[in-house]
Amino acid sequence: MGWSFKVHGGVAAAMGAVLLVLAGLTLLPGVLPLAEVGWPPALIAVLFVPIVVSAMARLFLARVDKSLAWQAFRCLPGWVQMGLAVLALSGVMVTFFGKGQEGNLQSAEVKDGRYFALDTTPHARGTVELSREQYQVVLEADRRTMLAVPGVLFVGAACAVLVAGELRRADRGVLSPK
Repeated sequence: MGWSFKVHGGVAAAMGAVLLVLAGLTLLPGVLPLAEVGWPPALIAVLFVPIVVSAMARLFLARVDKSLAWQAFRCLPGWVQMGLAVLALSGVMVTFFGKGQEGNLQSAEVKDGRYFALDTTPHARGTVELSREQYQVVLEADRRTMLAVPGVLFVGAACAVLVAGELRRADRGVLSPK
């Protein structure tokens, strides 16, 4: 596998790990200090396109089916397979673990010093006023989702790049004369 595949996959996996750790921190009691900072979404948006979209393009250009991709994934070193699997599983767990805490409330916001959120309960849709404690819970849940979903996508991009790199290495081995 070429160095560009390794670097691309490593950056994607590292970015996914950082986002998943931050998402996991939202499960701890108290308010995550990053909840009020606006740079994480901007950083995610800036890095998402070049890393994830190019990873999918690399996998698409490899013209691979599911069984061949699985075989290429199995050819990766065991610690890489385990690391990617742990990251993906933790991302899925963080995404769905805290879903019951906020109920059907989402999109917390402050208007005129009062706290509001969108209630998505069937037959009762609309904006509802919240206490500060409820607002904090909904805000943390929103941040968790905002961090965990791109984190899982970055981990998926790392898998895609490394599989594409492994397939390319295998193709070169088959095509080169011995």
